[in-house]
Amino acid sequence: MKRSDIESIYKWDLSSIYVNDDAWYKEYKDTLDELPSLSNYKDLMSSSERLLEFIKFDEAISRKVEKLYTYAHMNNDADTKDSKYQKMYGEAKELYSKYLSITSFVNPTLLKYDYDKVCAYYNEIPELRNYDKYFKEIYRYKPHTLNESEEKILSSLSNVFTNAEDNYTYLTDADMKFGTILVDGEEVELTESNYGIYLSSKNREVRKIAFERIFETYSKYLNSISSMMSGNVEVLTTLAKIKKYNSSLEASLFNEEIDPIVYNTLIDTVSKNLDVLFKYYDAKKEMLGLDELHLYDTYVNVVKDNDKTYSFDEAKDLVINATKVLGEDYTSNLCKAFDERWIDIYPNDGKRGGAYSGGTYDTKPFVLLNYEGRYNDVSTLAHELGHSMHSYLTRTNNPYITGDYKIFVAEVASTVNELLLAKYMLKNSKDPNEKLSILSELMGLYKATIYRQVMFAEFERDIHALKESGEVLTGELLCDKYYKLNKKYFGDNVCVDELIKYEWMRIPHFYYNFYVYKYAIGLSCASKIVTDILNGKENAKENYIKFLSSGSIKSPIELLKDTGCDLTKPDVFINAIDMFASLLDEFIVTYKQVEGE
Repeated sequence: MKRSDIESIYKWDLSSIYVNDDAWYKEYKDTLDELPSLSNYKDLMSSSERLLEFIKFDEAISRKVEKLYTYAHMNNDADTKDSKYQKMYGEAKELYSKYLSITSFVNPTLLKYDYDKVCAYYNEIPELRNYDKYFKEIYRYKPHTLNESEEKILSSLSNVFTNAEDNYTYLTDADMKFGTILVDGEEVELTESNYGIYLSSKNREVRKIAFERIFETYSKYLNSISSMMSGNVEVLTTLAKIKKYNSSLEASLFNEEIDPIVYNTLIDTVSKNLDVLFKYYDAKKEMLGLDELHLYDTYVNVVKDNDKTYSFDEAKDLVINATKVLGEDYTSNLCKAFDERWIDIYPNDGKRGGAYSGGTYDTKPFVLLNYEGRYNDVSTLAHELGHSMHSYLTRTNNPYITGDYKIFVAEVASTVNELLLAKYMLKNSKDPNEKLSILSELMGLYKATIYRQVMFAEFERDIHALKESGEVLTGELLCDKYYKLNKKYFGDNVCVDELIKYEWMRIPHFYYNFYVYKYAIGLSCASKIVTDILNGKENAKENYIKFLSSGSIKSPIELLKDTGCDLTKPDVFINAIDMFASLLDEFIVTYKQVEGE
């Protein structure tokens, strides 16, 4: 459908940001005119009055820049073919870039002084203390900040530092071709995009040939991609050393105030509790009726596709009912998303694919969907509204300076909603096939997020450690390390095909600087929170709502600890594994019931 053909009740209402495009352009012009004035504050530390004046002016400008950007990019996402919003989005990006450039002097200027000087200003003007979180975040980096000329040199090399990732992206996205494979008697081109479809095919020969073809192709690029990976690791380990971090792991986790002990505890705990995963593969092998379970068999779904569909009104009711356990206030606020048109629901020609929760401090936490009525779409609605409720409660309970949260905790709220929905559906559904499908999707989530991502995290940690110990990261070493990890995580009852040793070459996340572990953290914490709430643990609901409302007043680790998730200990990860085990047991029982029918 064209966007103009969709009724307005099914589209988000961005007029709450700007009443129309003319209002946007008026504020855009005013902000553009104001930006140069920020550069007049290079003496911001000359007095407490001057510092407060700058902080307030900068906050006012940055809030307008963020609001302008949000309105432009969301209109553009709604219809990327609309040239009017293409232009507006380009102007918003340029404005944001100018703001960052003009204010680039702020951190270096502050770091010329000790934090004690800022504290002395607090005594002169107590109002400045309201911005303590802002100052502390900057001064955390002082031990890892070089002098001005050295920082300028590193900054000038920033594009060079991303060469490995850029080259990898160009090679794998544009240059690599995987040829054709035979699917149901027809030659089809194999691509990274459709590989997952063929790998999960019910036809074993199709998934086998897709598996072999993809990794045989990657093997031909071993020397090139090994060089890119080694170069990327060398950049990170060298920069960490220059910046006086103990390791590239510590440097990558520093931004979100995460101690490496969290990363290592996650890996160690999951590594010692692989028995449930092995039981999952044994069950899959039996249900597929195979003598041998190969890696290319592990992605095929053992249940029939669930073709049940849900209208958006049904999805709305399911999500509201599933999350009622979080309390009347949560439900009341959640209903605003529907009543105030936070959600852009259906696909239209030119609309950006996928889904997200967006917005900024001075807007509503809008949701973009491409709703088509499957259970996965209902789950996506729950997921994105989890993000939006986290944003809404954070922004309404905090000043701007702490009115946001770190990426590290972002997936907790969304995954809590996903799990609450699934648990609600499993409890109330009368259709065993529907339940079986939901259980299958949930188990796939746990397998992919807790185990696969942790295997990736272990590989990434270990190759960086090898580099830091003086090892040369050759293709042979990388493949050998990755193959051994697959043997460890799949166990003795799965045939670990040798070609899997090349799989690390197709994982772009290894260029994202220790990112993948966050997926496992999010699901682990969500599992613990949902378990506590549904079991009626004292204060579990209240502590969770407090977490959603706390923004960034504490570090992510401390915020999660308040919900009962102490990430420095194995308990929270063991709880997630226990939930996976209970889902597996329920799946096996339900599967036998359905098959018996």
